[in-house]
Amino acid sequence: MSASRSETASERGSDLLAALLDGMDAALCAFDADGVVTHWNREAERILGWAPEEAVGRRGFGGWAARAEDADDVRARLMGAMRAAGRQVHEFALLRKDGGRVLVRTQSAGVRGADGRPAGVYCAFSEVHAQIDLERSIALSEALFEDAPWGVVLVDVDLRPALVNAHAARAFGSGRTTLLGRPLGEPLLQGVEELEGALQHVLVQGPPRAPVELWVTVRTPEGERRRCWRSGFVRLASPLAEEPVPLGVGWLFQDVTEEKLAGQQADRMRFRASQLHRAGCAAAECEDPMEAAAVLLDFALAGFADHVVLDLVGDDDRLVRAAASPSGGPGPVTRVGGCLPVRYGPGHPALQAVDRAGSVRASASSGAWAAERQWPADAAHALCAVLRSRGRTLGVLTFLRSTARPAFERPDATYAESVAARVAASVDLAGAAGD
Repeated sequence: MSASRSETASERGSDLLAALLDGMDAALCAFDADGVVTHWNREAERILGWAPEEAVGRRGFGGWAARAEDADDVRARLMGAMRAAGRQVHEFALLRKDGGRVLVRTQSAGVRGADGRPAGVYCAFSEVHAQIDLERSIALSEALFEDAPWGVVLVDVDLRPALVNAHAARAFGSGRTTLLGRPLGEPLLQGVEELEGALQHVLVQGPPRAPVELWVTVRTPEGERRRCWRSGFVRLASPLAEEPVPLGVGWLFQDVTEEKLAGQQADRMRFRASQLHRAGCAAAECEDPMEAAAVLLDFALAGFADHVVLDLVGDDDRLVRAAASPSGGPGPVTRVGGCLPVRYGPGHPALQAVDRAGSVRASASSGAWAAERQWPADAAHALCAVLRSRGRTLGVLTFLRSTARPAFERPDATYAESVAARVAASVDLAGAAGD
């Protein structure tokens, strides 16, 4: 009874081993110490065409799975693994059952019995081209995460970085391991909603057809940085599941901030040049030089500022309001018929521009900043350009922006000075006609 139970357990163990071998993706076979095939799984049958019942019991590969002239060399190298240390890797040209040849790469290792003596060899093999494809995939993955000239981030299904390459870590201003497992909102101050929305879209519906440009603000030890990242996404799914199961998203990006800023600057310059040309053509049709000045300001205001104020030097060398855009909403620049000097206090940007005979930029420092300077209440940024003609200062042109717009920069001052030169010519012509 005991022997029967032992035989039953042994049979169950053999059945389990056979099931495990047949369920594996790798081709597996085994030889005993005499070189006789003892195991042959379904993947080995798929590659070579020989069924397990045809392979098991044969001695070596000679006469059926290897050419006669190759059989001894194949057997010697395979069985040599029985007494060698570790795994042995070889490449052989074997024969398929239909007569075709296939190049396989084998990994073989010796098997020892209970007494410690060599008992046989097990061998795992695959077609060389499949192995090369796998190695290429692994090499590509390693290269992307080591030497790629663009950022590569592997994001898990919780939208947290799982792998980060060196380029991406530098873009985030941190170390590669620092970002792992952390929410993207920690290194990013702005733009995280757009990025997470794109990642979620990829997980649910797949990647977009074209690269996506995302503007983000990165928190770094050196301070905040506004960057534009041109991004591509791929959805990662398990190749082992019966149905695609998302494992995460591969996110590749490149910093194109300088390129985007250069493009925006070029577009801005083209638009402003076009506006100056159109303004000049429209002003040339005005009989009244001051009307021409107002037309010039209308064209200059578009896309550049929210308000504009024109102050001219009066008889007592004090500034007098001559024209302004409506303070309550959009509308054309209108001339002001008053002759009373504007009440600009000491240090007013317009007075500074007159004193310097150049442009002055300023931004709000308090809630009452605009009211104290006699400007519309929503003004937060100012750019004052002096009007000069025939060596004389004729007044000051002030452009104003609200808090919704960025502060004026040096290129903006250059454009304002170009507008001021044209307006000064009209104002000078009006003064000459009046004289």
